[in-house]
Amino acid sequence: MPQNPVLLYDGDCAFCSSSVRFAERRLGTEGWQATPFQFADMPAIAEFTGHRATVDRAEHEVLWVTPTRQVYGGAQAVARLLLRTGPAPVAFAAAASLLPPIGLLAAGVYRLVALNRHRLPGGTAQCALPRR
Repeated sequence: MPQNPVLLYDGDCAFCSSSVRFAERRLGTEGWQATPFQFADMPAIAEFTGHRATVDRAEHEVLWVTPTRQVYGGAQAVARLLLRTGPAPVAFAAAASLLPPIGLLAAGVYRLVALNRHRLPGGTAQCALPRR
């Protein structure tokens, strides 16, 4: 499967797409790639990850899939991206966000943003999360 980690995001969401483009411009794309889950081979990715990366999960949170079959979602996915690509201060903050209690706060902020992404700048009605 992938030689580098893959960030799977909701390509139908303008807020998500804008956020990924911003990350690509600021962080570069060396050593990782971003792919809308709608254009990814999700059945193959699900199989590769032991069904930890699924369409249902990708509809609700960004996913970071590593070549070693690890899957991180939401705030942890963002932290893993920043750890891999960010400058030292950003990587340090990302590492801190993986530890309690900061990790709980980061997860809460991520969930709040995800639930309201259709209301944020660049968001549209299409950005609203599907109901479970």
